[in-house]
Amino acid sequence: MKIANDILIPELARLLAEGKEVRFTPSGVSMRPFIEGDRDSVILSPIVGQPRVGDILLVQIENNSQFSILHSQFSTPTYVLHRLIRIEGETFVLQGDGNLMGEETCTGEGLIGRVTAIESPSGSRKPLTRGRLWHFLFPLRRWLLKIYRHSLLKWCY
Repeated sequence: MKIANDILIPELARLLAEGKEVRFTPSGVSMRPFIEGDRDSVILSPIVGQPRVGDILLVQIENNSQFSILHSQFSTPTYVLHRLIRIEGETFVLQGDGNLMGEETCTGEGLIGRVTAIESPSGSRKPLTRGRLWHFLFPLRRWLLKIYRHSLLKWCY
């Protein structure tokens, strides 16, 4: 059963604010190849201290973000589960691993939770360190994603 983000995310934020871990299954393809939407589940923990570049964060993005501008017809808040790629003063800049363009921004008030584990449907955990390396492969990502989409996904499903 799918629950709308404007209902689900505030509840996740409430539980995280109470210091609890939460598990949910994100949707979408923006975090491929490390998180397969509607298949893998993530475990979120409260953010303790300053997030680090490379962390996967659940955030409410600001209205000036490129993603938000494209989806500005929606009056509900916009949430993303993306990787932190840089910090500019008080602003956190994020991008999906499967995205070749587009970045989102938020401030500390928009931070909701940090991914501490990614689990496949079989229950095995995926290493978080591979995604940190992925950021440095940005010039090659277009081709790597194409290979992944056209070959690996056919073998896996």
